[in-house]
Amino acid sequence: MHSKEQISHDEYQQTADWLMSQTKHRPQVAIICGSGLGMLADTLKCQDSFPYSDIPGFPQSTVKGHAGRLVFGELKGKTCVCMQGRFHMYEGHSLCKTTFPVRVFKLLGVETLIVTNAAGSLADGLQPGDIMIIKDHVNFPGLVGLNPLSGPNDEKFGPRFPAMSGCYDKGLRCLAKEIAKQLGVAGLMHEGVYAMVGGPTFETIAEARLLHRLGVDAVGMSTAPEVVMATHCGLRVFGLSLITNKVVKSYEDSDSVNHDSVLEVGRLRSQTVQQLVTELISRMEINNNNTPDNAV
Repeated sequence: MHSKEQISHDEYQQTADWLMSQTKHRPQVAIICGSGLGMLADTLKCQDSFPYSDIPGFPQSTVKGHAGRLVFGELKGKTCVCMQGRFHMYEGHSLCKTTFPVRVFKLLGVETLIVTNAAGSLADGLQPGDIMIIKDHVNFPGLVGLNPLSGPNDEKFGPRFPAMSGCYDKGLRCLAKEIAKQLGVAGLMHEGVYAMVGGPTFETIAEARLLHRLGVDAVGMSTAPEVVMATHCGLRVFGLSLITNKVVKSYEDSDSVNHDSVLEVGRLRSQTVQQLVTELISRMEINNNNTPDNAV
């Protein structure tokens, strides 16, 4: 299911053309909102919004906490497009469908992708409510052949063998840490390694122990395929995880996690995440050369 389906360049272009015919906004920054973090879209001014069901080629989001809308607007002088809800492999989508919006964003002229997610903490120093800047990831589905780039390569987007080292932009990571200090939330901010697992089950204790021993700081069920696709087509990437729970690593621990508690932590920390991302977008440099006219 995940490797046989292919999407042609024309299909991506048709979706991009439809969106450009429906809005005058030409986004420079795209934001993908994780569980409970869709409020980022509410900060955009002069909004145009489209339910995923209205957008040609877009799959549907079926997960609680994901509104299923694409929102265009202005934020701190930058034109942005925001996904209120992402797509996941565990919903039954192929990985090329899961990552479909990323290439559409490229064709719209986006040059920077911001990805957010809700994640469980494996690191002892990460507590629920903390925010982790992603410095690297372990893409477990990708390691066993479930990669959105499987199949024929589209050279119009990028090379056959893209390098993934340094896929999370160092300059943006440093800027985010500086902003956190100025906002007085440096105590909540950490930097670490995110791992994607397939889901939809939360991790067993043995799996959690394995991930911890491998050096993983936080674990979730998304993000890595989108970052792979963004890196392939030359987008700059910044990622952050909102830590919503401690992953159980002990057989003596009676705690467990559920999706409602994940959404609740997202609600409690929404303003902090919103402030951080808004200020980051305000200060990031945009080259203004990546317009739809000269996009791939």
